[in-house]
Amino acid sequence: MLKQWQKIPIIYSSEPLVDLPVQFLRIDPHQYQVLGAPYGDNISPWQLRENVIQRLIYSQEFLQSIYPELVLLVFDCWRPIRVQKFMYEYAINQECISRGIANDVTINSNEKDFNNITNKVNKFWAFPSTNKKMPPPHSTGAAIDLTLSIKNGSPLNMGGDIDWIGPESEPDYYLEFAKFGKKSSAHLWHSRRLLLRDIMQQSGFVQHPNEWWHFSFGDQLWAWLTKSDAAYYGAVEGA
Repeated sequence: MLKQWQKIPIIYSSEPLVDLPVQFLRIDPHQYQVLGAPYGDNISPWQLRENVIQRLIYSQEFLQSIYPELVLLVFDCWRPIRVQKFMYEYAINQECISRGIANDVTINSNEKDFNNITNKVNKFWAFPSTNKKMPPPHSTGAAIDLTLSIKNGSPLNMGGDIDWIGPESEPDYYLEFAKFGKKSSAHLWHSRRLLLRDIMQQSGFVQHPNEWWHFSFGDQLWAWLTKSDAAYYGAVEGA
């Protein structure tokens, strides 16, 4: 299903992908490479557009000016479309396994269940479209998945794992629960999500409406949320 931000036109910037600076902690080994995602030889997932990197540096500096003991911990950056396809299909397969149904609508006895799974996955994983007018966000080099961490690399508990497919992943999921008391886990998790969002917004990033960990600058989602006339970045496909 076409998402609202996919209607936004794209100005195809020639700005290069650059490596994530060594000052940023990252979850290593990369979780999608461990699963066998087809990045290819000499292709690094730890890349973003140059301007996006500069804004990320500012975000971390701003975070540490407030909380010197905290840093950003990066989970994922750029994905070639072939990797997006691999992970999209992997997510659907995992959902099918969890429900005990076949991952094949042609042999599935309950087509409605399969369609429900696809719709659920589509809220969190962009369809791996090769249409240049509607690239998956991560294929543009403008999107990043990340969380908060202690400097030693220990991630903070944010009330849900990155890539979890469920309502708990929505940025404000714990808002109502947090009102029951400042000493509750829900209040702590909501406060940490707010901190992450505030830190990233300071440098111009926008947050995915369904994912507390996903931020971007310059892609179609960013253009839609900021009411810009066009996005800056289209897909970058690796060799």
